[in-house]
Amino acid sequence: MMKFGAAAAAAFAALALATPANAGILDNFQIKVGVSGVLPDESGDPIPVDISDEWVPSAQIEYFFNDHVSAELLCCVATHDVTALNGTIDLGEVSHFPPTVTLKYRWTDFGAFEPYVGAGVNFTTFYDSNPPSGLDVEYDDSFGPALQIGADYRVDEHWFVNFDVRRIWINTDVTISGAVNATDEVDIDPWVVSTSIGYRF
Repeated sequence: MMKFGAAAAAAFAALALATPANAGILDNFQIKVGVSGVLPDESGDPIPVDISDEWVPSAQIEYFFNDHVSAELLCCVATHDVTALNGTIDLGEVSHFPPTVTLKYRWTDFGAFEPYVGAGVNFTTFYDSNPPSGLDVEYDDSFGPALQIGADYRVDEHWFVNFDVRRIWINTDVTISGAVNATDEVDIDPWVVSTSIGYRF
Protein backbone atom coordinates (compact mmCIF):
# COMPACT_ATOMS: atom_id res chain seq x y z
CA MET A 1 0.00 0.00 0.00
CA MET A 2 2.74 2.46 0.97
CA LYS A 3 4.71 1.70 -2.21
CA PHE A 4 1.68 2.46 -4.36
CA GLY A 5 0.92 5.63 -2.40
CA ALA A 6 4.48 6.84 -2.92
CA ALA A 7 4.33 5.98 -6.63
CA ALA A 8 1.03 7.82 -7.04
CA ALA A 9 2.41 10.90 -5.30
CA ALA A 10 5.54 10.81 -7.46
CA ALA A 11 3.51 10.46 -10.65
CA PHE A 12 1.28 13.35 -9.65
CA ALA A 13 4.30 15.54 -8.87
CA ALA A 14 5.88 14.64 -12.21
CA LEU A 15 2.67 15.57 -13.98
CA ALA A 16 2.69 18.97 -12.33
CA LEU A 17 6.37 19.60 -13.00
CA ALA A 18 5.87 18.83 -16.69
CA THR A 19 4.33 22.31 -17.12
CA PRO A 20 6.44 25.19 -18.48
CA ALA A 21 9.34 26.19 -16.26
CA ASN A 22 8.14 29.77 -15.94
CA ALA A 23 4.76 28.74 -14.49
CA GLY A 24 4.18 29.38 -10.81
CA ILE A 25 3.80 25.73 -9.76
CA LEU A 26 2.33 26.40 -6.34
CA ASP A 27 -0.16 28.88 -7.80
CA ASN A 28 -1.75 26.05 -9.77
CA PHE A 29 -2.54 23.79 -6.78
CA GLN A 30 -5.54 23.52 -4.53
CA ILE A 31 -6.17 21.14 -1.64
CA LYS A 32 -9.38 19.96 -0.02
CA VAL A 33 -10.04 18.22 3.29
CA GLY A 34 -13.41 16.93 4.38
CA VAL A 35 -15.61 13.89 4.80
CA SER A 36 -16.46 11.24 2.20
CA GLY A 37 -19.25 8.69 2.28
CA VAL A 38 -18.11 5.40 0.71
CA LEU A 39 -21.44 3.81 -0.26
CA PRO A 40 -21.01 0.41 -1.95
CA ASP A 41 -23.44 -0.78 -4.62
CA GLU A 42 -22.22 -4.32 -4.06
CA SER A 43 -22.93 -7.69 -5.66
CA GLY A 44 -21.28 -11.11 -5.46
CA ASP A 45 -21.06 -14.03 -7.89
CA PRO A 46 -21.97 -16.74 -6.99
CA ILE A 47 -22.37 -15.67 -3.33
CA PRO A 48 -24.37 -12.49 -2.53
CA VAL A 49 -22.58 -10.10 -0.16
CA ASP A 50 -23.44 -7.04 1.91
CA ILE A 51 -20.85 -4.30 2.57
CA SER A 52 -21.52 -1.48 5.02
CA ASP A 53 -21.66 2.21 4.12
CA GLU A 54 -18.94 4.23 5.84
CA TRP A 55 -18.17 7.96 6.34
CA VAL A 56 -14.47 8.72 6.61
CA PRO A 57 -12.04 11.68 6.52
CA SER A 58 -10.69 12.39 3.04
CA ALA A 59 -8.18 14.61 1.29
CA GLN A 60 -7.85 15.77 -2.31
CA ILE A 61 -5.07 17.56 -4.16
CA GLU A 62 -5.67 19.17 -7.54
CA TYR A 63 -3.34 20.62 -10.14
CA PHE A 64 -4.62 23.14 -12.74
CA PHE A 65 -3.18 23.04 -16.26
CA ASN A 66 -5.33 26.06 -17.11
CA ASP A 67 -8.58 27.66 -15.88
CA HIS A 68 -10.68 24.77 -17.16
CA VAL A 69 -8.59 21.56 -17.10
CA SER A 70 -7.10 19.98 -13.99
CA ALA A 71 -6.03 16.64 -12.51
CA GLU A 72 -7.09 15.54 -9.04
CA LEU A 73 -6.04 12.82 -6.61
CA LEU A 74 -8.51 11.59 -3.96
CA CYS A 75 -7.22 9.67 -0.94
CA CYS A 76 -9.07 8.09 1.95
CA VAL A 77 -9.10 4.88 3.99
CA ALA A 78 -12.31 3.04 4.88
CA THR A 79 -13.09 -0.02 6.99
CA HIS A 80 -16.27 -1.95 6.13
CA ASP A 81 -18.30 -4.72 7.77
CA VAL A 82 -18.84 -7.60 5.33
CA THR A 83 -21.42 -10.40 5.41
CA ALA A 84 -22.48 -13.05 2.86
CA LEU A 85 -25.62 -15.02 2.05
CA ASN A 86 -27.98 -12.31 3.29
CA GLY A 87 -26.16 -11.89 6.58
CA THR A 88 -25.92 -15.58 7.50
CA ILE A 89 -22.11 -15.64 7.14
CA ASP A 90 -20.08 -13.00 8.98
CA LEU A 91 -16.86 -12.17 7.11
CA GLY A 92 -15.76 -9.58 9.65
CA GLU A 93 -14.12 -6.31 8.62
CA VAL A 94 -11.80 -5.26 5.84
CA SER A 95 -9.95 -1.99 5.26
CA HIS A 96 -9.09 -0.60 1.85
CA PHE A 97 -7.07 2.26 0.39
CA PRO A 98 -8.61 3.46 -2.91
CA PRO A 99 -6.61 6.38 -4.41
CA THR A 100 -8.41 7.76 -7.46
CA VAL A 101 -6.99 10.09 -10.12
CA THR A 102 -9.34 12.02 -12.43
CA LEU A 103 -8.91 14.49 -15.24
CA LYS A 104 -11.47 17.27 -14.79
CA TYR A 105 -13.10 19.98 -16.86
CA ARG A 106 -14.73 22.94 -15.11
CA TRP A 107 -16.93 25.82 -16.18
CA THR A 108 -15.96 29.30 -14.94
CA ASP A 109 -18.85 31.36 -16.35
CA PHE A 110 -21.03 31.34 -13.21
CA GLY A 111 -19.15 33.65 -10.85
CA ALA A 112 -18.20 32.01 -7.58
CA PHE A 113 -19.94 28.75 -8.58
CA GLU A 114 -17.68 26.42 -10.61
CA PRO A 115 -19.25 23.11 -11.67
CA TYR A 116 -17.09 20.34 -13.16
CA VAL A 117 -17.05 16.80 -14.50
CA GLY A 118 -14.22 14.29 -14.46
CA ALA A 119 -13.11 10.82 -15.50
CA GLY A 120 -10.15 8.72 -14.49
CA VAL A 121 -8.84 5.56 -12.87
CA ASN A 122 -8.93 3.96 -9.42
CA PHE A 123 -6.55 1.56 -7.71
CA THR A 124 -7.80 -0.21 -4.58
CA THR A 125 -5.68 -2.30 -2.26
CA PHE A 126 -7.20 -4.25 0.64
CA TYR A 127 -5.51 -4.82 3.99
CA ASP A 128 -6.26 -5.67 7.63
CA SER A 129 -8.87 -8.28 6.77
CA ASN A 130 -10.26 -9.19 10.19
CA PRO A 131 -12.64 -12.17 9.82
CA PRO A 132 -14.14 -14.12 12.73
CA SER A 133 -12.14 -16.93 14.31
CA GLY A 134 -11.96 -19.98 12.07
CA LEU A 135 -12.04 -18.05 8.80
CA ASP A 136 -9.39 -16.58 6.53
CA VAL A 137 -10.58 -14.01 3.94
CA GLU A 138 -8.33 -12.57 1.25
CA TYR A 139 -9.19 -9.77 -1.22
CA ASP A 140 -7.36 -9.18 -4.52
CA ASP A 141 -6.35 -5.64 -5.47
CA SER A 142 -8.41 -3.85 -8.12
CA PHE A 143 -7.99 -1.38 -11.01
CA GLY A 144 -11.06 0.26 -12.50
CA PRO A 145 -12.55 3.41 -14.05
CA ALA A 146 -14.04 6.36 -12.16
CA LEU A 147 -16.46 9.16 -13.07
CA GLN A 148 -17.03 12.40 -11.16
CA ILE A 149 -19.33 15.41 -10.98
CA GLY A 150 -19.25 18.28 -8.51
CA ALA A 151 -18.77 21.96 -7.87
CA ASP A 152 -16.60 24.43 -5.99
CA TYR A 153 -18.11 27.56 -4.47
CA ARG A 154 -15.40 30.18 -4.01
CA VAL A 155 -15.71 32.29 -0.86
CA ASP A 156 -12.74 34.46 -1.84
CA GLU A 157 -9.56 34.24 -3.91
CA HIS A 158 -8.23 31.29 -1.90
CA TRP A 159 -10.96 29.61 0.17
CA PHE A 160 -13.88 27.59 -1.16
CA VAL A 161 -16.36 24.86 -0.26
CA ASN A 162 -16.85 21.75 -2.37
CA PHE A 163 -19.45 19.07 -3.03
CA ASP A 164 -18.48 16.07 -5.14
CA VAL A 165 -19.94 12.71 -6.25
CA ARG A 166 -17.86 9.91 -7.75
CA ARG A 167 -18.82 6.52 -9.14
CA ILE A 168 -15.91 4.09 -8.82
CA TRP A 169 -15.82 0.58 -10.25
CA ILE A 170 -14.02 -1.83 -7.89
CA ASN A 171 -13.91 -5.58 -8.59
CA THR A 172 -12.14 -8.08 -6.35
CA ASP A 173 -11.86 -11.86 -6.11
CA VAL A 174 -12.52 -12.89 -2.49
CA THR A 175 -11.08 -16.19 -1.24
CA ILE A 176 -12.66 -17.63 1.91
CA SER A 177 -11.04 -20.58 3.68
CA GLY A 178 -11.39 -22.34 7.02
CA ALA A 179 -14.81 -23.22 8.40
CA VAL A 180 -16.20 -22.13 5.00
CA ASN A 181 -14.32 -22.58 1.71
CA ALA A 182 -15.39 -20.54 -1.30
CA THR A 183 -14.26 -18.07 -3.95
CA ASP A 184 -16.48 -15.13 -4.84
CA GLU A 185 -16.19 -12.40 -7.47
CA VAL A 186 -17.35 -9.21 -5.76
CA ASP A 187 -18.27 -5.93 -7.44
CA ILE A 188 -18.12 -3.21 -4.78
CA ASP A 189 -18.73 -0.27 -7.16
CA PRO A 190 -19.21 2.47 -4.54
CA TRP A 191 -20.69 5.92 -4.85
CA VAL A 192 -18.27 8.27 -3.06
CA VAL A 193 -19.99 11.43 -1.85
CA SER A 194 -17.67 14.14 -0.49
CA THR A 195 -18.04 17.53 1.13
CA SER A 196 -14.91 19.56 1.78
CA ILE A 197 -13.32 22.88 2.60
CA GLY A 198 -10.54 23.84 0.21
CA TYR A 199 -7.71 26.29 -0.30
CA ARG A 200 -6.21 27.36 -3.63
CA PHE A 201 -2.67 28.71 -3.56
